[in-house]
Amino acid sequence: MLKTRIFTAAISLIILLTAIFIVPAPVTKNLFSLVILIGAWEWSGFLNYNSKGIRYSFVTLILLLILFVDYFLLDYSNHIFQIACIWWFIAFIWLFLFPTSISKAFRIICGVLVLLPLHLALIELYNLSAQILLLALAIIWAADMGAYFVGKQFGRVKLAPKISPKKTWEGVFGGLTMVTLIALTWTYLAELNILVSLPFCFAIGVLSVVGDLTVSMFKRDSGMKDSGKLFPGHGGILDRIDSIAAAAPCFSLGITQLGLL
Repeated sequence: MLKTRIFTAAISLIILLTAIFIVPAPVTKNLFSLVILIGAWEWSGFLNYNSKGIRYSFVTLILLLILFVDYFLLDYSNHIFQIACIWWFIAFIWLFLFPTSISKAFRIICGVLVLLPLHLALIELYNLSAQILLLALAIIWAADMGAYFVGKQFGRVKLAPKISPKKTWEGVFGGLTMVTLIALTWTYLAELNILVSLPFCFAIGVLSVVGDLTVSMFKRDSGMKDSGKLFPGHGGILDRIDSIAAAAPCFSLGITQLGLL
């Protein structure tokens, strides 16, 4: 299982690096859109409708919203990111209230709030530079990998047993330790104010956990183990972008507003 996870992660990383550093920008942005649309298809599985027409309708809704934002709202991206930050704060509170009944209509709204700001954040960070996008992903992945390996080796105290039984507090602290190392390296190389950069990266690490748990909450409420089977050993697209969905919009907003460029 671990070998499969590592192999899948390595292939995914090669594809990502090729996309953001080698492939022409228009193609890369279309690939981002494709990832979001696959995520939308997987999210539509949380709606618990038997009709594939409903699922296709949700994917179409996300596509139309992506096009609308790209053509008319790019100048208001920070406002969208602010809405996303508010949503993820609400999601954080919501985690403490689970299990609660989630209506199908509200699941649609939540899907939009998860996927649309993520698409915009990927585009905005990529427009800033491929290096900035990679930095954001490195912080998020550091939190994820640190949590996985430390939790697997030393995990004892359950983080959210009703939502994700395998996640532990030891894993979270391991992930945040990895985030701290990334933050210190970035601070040194970019000559940043550590009193700003370190808390910022720490917050992004925490948000990545919130994103992971939030998608897990929807999966559990829908009776699903994984969102899909696209990535052997990892699950579906949503299982790979759940942390990024919460952290990337807030990273995009924070890095510009806090003067960390």
